[in-house]
Amino acid sequence: MTLACTPYDSDNQALLTRPESNSQAGLAPLLLTVVELVRQLLEAQIIRRMEKGVLSESDLDRAAESIQKLQEQILHLCEIFEVEPEELNVHLGEFGTLLPEAGSYYPGEEGIKPSVLELVDRLLNTGVVVEGNVDLGLAKLDLIHLKLRLVLTSQPV
Repeated sequence: MTLACTPYDSDNQALLTRPESNSQAGLAPLLLTVVELVRQLLEAQIIRRMEKGVLSESDLDRAAESIQKLQEQILHLCEIFEVEPEELNVHLGEFGTLLPEAGSYYPGEEGIKPSVLELVDRLLNTGVVVEGNVDLGLAKLDLIHLKLRLVLTSQPV
């Protein structure tokens, strides 16, 4: 994987690498939360495929190493932006939490109070198709027509 960095003017305070406080982290906590959600979804899919026996030993080793490196990078970015890793879990009111509590979820097992991650993992495992039409307009004129079809699954389509 290759990462590209865009240079910035050091006098410009728009990009802070070491914020003075958590409130100055800007979008970093939100982006880290999304990356952690994706990391945990990937980990759940690796576990599901491991248990089905569809991953070779080398595939499993590569996947485990990649997940570990991604987790280390997330923790490193949490340090840089002074965000506690526990703060990446968002409470969504009646929907519960975005991420499961540590050690409370194992793919394929049902929890008492599932997190959003658990629900998305189940949808990925079983698959879901969402279809819809959206018309956007102004002054009683339909100006934009969208026809959407989304297939969400962990299986090849």
